[in-house]
Amino acid sequence: MSEQWDGDVRLGVEAWGAAAPPPPPEDAEAAGPEADHEAVARKILLDQLTGQARSRHELAARLARRNVPEEVASRLLDRFEEVGLIDDEAFARSWVDSRQRTRGLAKRALAQELRRKGIADETAREVLAEVDPDDEEQVARDLVRKKLRSLRNVDDATAARRLAGLLARKGFPAGLAFAVVKDELAEAGREAPTG
Repeated sequence: MSEQWDGDVRLGVEAWGAAAPPPPPEDAEAAGPEADHEAVARKILLDQLTGQARSRHELAARLARRNVPEEVASRLLDRFEEVGLIDDEAFARSWVDSRQRTRGLAKRALAQELRRKGIADETAREVLAEVDPDDEEQVARDLVRKKLRSLRNVDDATAARRLAGLLARKGFPAGLAFAVVKDELAEAGREAPTG
């Protein structure tokens, strides 16, 4: 029989560590060929475009974060544009429609978001020019009506200030914001402050 164990595992750990074989030397052939940057980039692009459109700028940034060489990224992005998988103008239209509908954003706020997405200023101007001013006003009215319900216990001057601030944060011009706030307060039987 072996020696009786006295509760000290140190000897076992040392024996285990000494018995462990050294790691095998790196075998260049066994490691396989270097990753094909183009195949990796193509997969990244297709994964990113699945389910949602993205701007060229966003995709280029994603490829850069994944260390895809710039010349490979540029070539693939150009090819994806040629076949219509990347279309900044269509992306901008979709973004504007979605953000105006779901977030209630005005043209100014949408322009800032498009700039952050890497959309060219000219493309953004063209797309934003298509936004109907009546639709933008209706979005402002809907926002004010919704917020006004939570301001029942607030005096009229405070309500007007908060509503105008809400519209300003959403990017609405001051003239439109004050006109909409004044109209909606009057519609609710409240008085907008003058001055």
